[in-house]
Amino acid sequence: MPAGGAPVAVADHARQPPRPAREVVLDYVSLAKPRIIPLLLITALGGMMMAERGWPSTGLVVLTLLGGALAAAGAGAINCWIDRDLDGAMLRTRRRPLPDGRIAPRHALLFGIALGVAAFVLLAFWVNVLAATLAISGLLFYVFVYTLWLKRWTVQNIVIGGAAGAVPPVVGWAAVTHRIDLTAIYLFAVIFLWTPPHFWALALRLKGDYARAQVPMLPVVRGEAVARRQILLYTLVLVAVTLAIVVTGALGLLYLAGAAVLGSVFIALAVVNLRNQRQRWSRLLFDYSIAYLGLLFAVMVADRMIGRL
Repeated sequence: MPAGGAPVAVADHARQPPRPAREVVLDYVSLAKPRIIPLLLITALGGMMMAERGWPSTGLVVLTLLGGALAAAGAGAINCWIDRDLDGAMLRTRRRPLPDGRIAPRHALLFGIALGVAAFVLLAFWVNVLAATLAISGLLFYVFVYTLWLKRWTVQNIVIGGAAGAVPPVVGWAAVTHRIDLTAIYLFAVIFLWTPPHFWALALRLKGDYARAQVPMLPVVRGEAVARRQILLYTLVLVAVTLAIVVTGALGLLYLAGAAVLGSVFIALAVVNLRNQRQRWSRLLFDYSIAYLGLLFAVMVADRMIGRL
């Protein structure tokens, strides 16, 4: 047995009182990244209401959203397990439960896996197998393609990785219709194109943190000027796609007007963000992008409901 402080350290650790249950629960909740989940559920509900052209059965809504929340929480927990080294290097995340040592890594991984399994079982047995398969595919893509590979190795991490966050409305659509069709693919495309300007606006503010953790985000690798131009480019493409869907007849004039107004504000903020390098504009752009997506889906749903009358 080594002499000196090791036995004392063990004894000190043994004397530490157990943590309050509330603190432990809150730490596990934080592993699930709960702040991200509401927006994912809004888009899933939007997909359901788009498919139904109104409010689906309440039971189906509750089960689908619960399954979606479990899948998102599982993905978040496993992401925290994989990224615990990066989180420890970033000022913004170093106090999370894993880098701070408040939860054992093995427990976090098991927690995430359990949530993912629960999500699949719930959706497969009480919604439908297609919705369950889509949800678990989104989780697996987020974990294995984005977190393990893209995030650490390519500046295109957010661009390709955005596919994971674009799955929820397709899950919602499949929960109602038991199939995937052109409108569901359109909903996927909207979120896929929305993701880069949303996350790059955040990355502009956290450039130093990402550089410290050696995460190859666009502003870190290619500079802020390139990132700001790419934000504007993706915003223009996003708005064009949101307007072009009207040509298919899936959505009407109410949606067109709402999408045009929301998109115009998004473009204006992206232009200001390009010309003015103050961080407050990047922050405003990031905050607006969240509101934009929620409002866009609300306008979609309203248009489909009115079209049914």
